[in-house]
Amino acid sequence: MTDPAALEGLPLPEMRQAALGHDAARAAILEQLHQRRLPGAIMLHGPQGIGKATFAFELAASILLATGDETAERVHEQVAALSHPNLVVLRRRPKDAKGYYTAIRVEDVRELRDALQHTRGRAGHRIAILDSIDECNPSAANALLKTLEEPPADTTFFLVSHRPGQLLPTIKSRCHTIALRPLSDDLVGEVLRTSLPQLDAEAFARAIQLAGGRPRRAFETLALSETSPIGALIAWLQAPDAAPTGAMLQLADALGSDPQGPDMSFAREILSDWLADEARNAAFDRQSRLRLASATELWDKAHALLLEADSVNLDMKQTLVVLFDAIRKHLATTAIPIEPA
Repeated sequence: MTDPAALEGLPLPEMRQAALGHDAARAAILEQLHQRRLPGAIMLHGPQGIGKATFAFELAASILLATGDETAERVHEQVAALSHPNLVVLRRRPKDAKGYYTAIRVEDVRELRDALQHTRGRAGHRIAILDSIDECNPSAANALLKTLEEPPADTTFFLVSHRPGQLLPTIKSRCHTIALRPLSDDLVGEVLRTSLPQLDAEAFARAIQLAGGRPRRAFETLALSETSPIGALIAWLQAPDAAPTGAMLQLADALGSDPQGPDMSFAREILSDWLADEARNAAFDRQSRLRLASATELWDKAHALLLEADSVNLDMKQTLVVLFDAIRKHLATTAIPIEPA
């Protein structure tokens, strides 16, 4: 077991080493490499599933090739196998034959630190990839901070983050941060066609529609049934305050019937994205401080509801009803009143 987030049948990020898009970020880092001004730590952050880990391994291979003395074929081969002496990768570790630890632990970070303190096994720069730093528990995050404060020479850390706002500010302050954005539909389609050339046109179009610029999500849609309520959720979120109450109840019933199923997992991502977008848009809405306060409260309430449902095994259908109702009330409360003509 090498990656707890791997999707069955698809190559791991270290095997691909070629991320589509992100051209400006790629050019900036390669220019720093050319000028021998690589930062000690680079945080690649953005929505989950847009290729951040693949991008990190692509950059790692480029740095190892430019600063080492081996052929491109040999470098890419070793990166794919995670066997290059100057590359260290930290992910959640296997707990046993059936699963992984729920977090990156302090002992995992200490092993990473110890590995980087050893004499390098090959000429050139060293790379450490944390995929993802969001999964570090508090003790691991503090141990990592100490390493970033006194990094080994000629070493660059790539920290992959889906939720940078939840990280220690002191960690972020030690990093050169690069925001990566969702891809265009054309690029998502290119990723799909490359990996699944036999995919039929209807499944292809549906995957692009639901992906939202995230190749990983496009692949995840292929595990959904044709009767999945995900499409209905996306339609409902376009105008929650306009939909009838009955539609909200039916949607909660359909999604909550299998709390551990692919539909519910996908729905939670979509809801989290919607809540994040609403909070972000509210922050830029200078005409309504109420909207920002309400959006922040809604974000906290939504995550507390879902966390409680997970921890004490509450009825997911009822949890969704409460969450959907909170979304409707937020929009009704913060809507800009229409002045009479």
